[in-house]
Amino acid sequence: MHLQALWFAGQLGRDFVSTDGRAVRVVQFGHWNHSAGPDFLHTAVEIDGELHSGPLELDHRASDWEAHGHAVNPAFNEVVLHVVFAADHSSHYTRTSEHREVPRVCVPAEVLREAMGLPLLEVADAHPGRCFNPLGSMETRHVDALMLGAARHRAMVKARRRKRTVDVLGEDEWLWQMIAETMGYRPNKLAMTLLAQRLPVQMLQKKPAEAESILFGAAGFLSAESYQQAAPESRDYLRGLWQSWWQVRDDFEPVPERAIPWKLSGIRPVNHPQRRLACLATIVRQWSEFSRRCLREFNAVELVDWMSGLKHPYWSVHYTLKSKRAAKEMALVGADRIRDFQINHLLPVQLAADRPAAWEFYQKIPAPAVSEKVDKASLRLFGETDRRKNYLKKAWQHQALLQIYQDFCLRDVTDCQSCPFPEQLAQWRG
Repeated sequence: MHLQALWFAGQLGRDFVSTDGRAVRVVQFGHWNHSAGPDFLHTAVEIDGELHSGPLELDHRASDWEAHGHAVNPAFNEVVLHVVFAADHSSHYTRTSEHREVPRVCVPAEVLREAMGLPLLEVADAHPGRCFNPLGSMETRHVDALMLGAARHRAMVKARRRKRTVDVLGEDEWLWQMIAETMGYRPNKLAMTLLAQRLPVQMLQKKPAEAESILFGAAGFLSAESYQQAAPESRDYLRGLWQSWWQVRDDFEPVPERAIPWKLSGIRPVNHPQRRLACLATIVRQWSEFSRRCLREFNAVELVDWMSGLKHPYWSVHYTLKSKRAAKEMALVGADRIRDFQINHLLPVQLAADRPAAWEFYQKIPAPAVSEKVDKASLRLFGETDRRKNYLKKAWQHQALLQIYQDFCLRDVTDCQSCPFPEQLAQWRG
């Protein structure tokens, strides 16, 4: 599902070479299939200049076409492209039950790793690295410049990611997927992204009365059990959702194998994905205002105030569909989520456009909780020193540490011995 989400968002690109040497360009990425059959419907693919339209299937490897029974399933007869992510050692053919050969492309490993943010090495031990000494002897102003440069670079990387998705889906759908991803946080980032991709905001805007029920229903949260186990006041709200959902259920309910993979254990009640969905539903109802504030008239401070003021008659006082009324009102979206949304998605766009006000605001944002990667990176660069503490105070500093960690610590497989960063620091100072 992660690979499917990256593909649909355009993060793997649209230009490829088929396994038999033909030029392939994905003209239209289509839309998610909620039912059994190929992964995406109504796609358009240009192969050596000839346009083909129909379904598209993604698999881990070429052999999966046969292993999953696609070759004998008539539902796959119209597939125009088979996309795989790993080459098989032996030859495999992608043929339909009508014996038509389906063109196949294999996404290059380097493209896939970049899109997934995967380095050569998955972890780096938390201890001072060889860069500790050269950094320790550098003047603070030089270290500041280094960190600012890393933060700017990370913002440019995020801006390029946005450009790829906007090229495929447009600005509104990019914004919709990014706010959904933010609402998912770490545990449900993929789940929220999948839901946003399957339910485009332009479609939801055309069904304002049903939008909230579609979100909860497609997410898999509208079941008979949820109604039976709900508190009395929750049943009134659920009844309203069901009255809309049953009318559109056949169009949006996924088959079991395409169910959204929610992670519910270990989640704080205030961060439950059902509350996050309520926030998305509230934003859909005010999409024009939200889009204007995020894209056309961006003001970081005003956006924080606006998003902090979002309310919902049920979800502002409930944790889940089954919970009793809370003792006091809760924010639909907290300040940390709003900051995360701005840092990872909105501010990179402004910084890429070289807008001074955005950079000034960015440098003032306080740091979030120290993540494992940030902790390791700061220890590798600065050890247990006061300088380390000083570079953990602001959000942009965390972004700088993450970029250095990704570009050097996670790309070195020799435990610092062959990492080029220490030598680059010496040259940079000189």
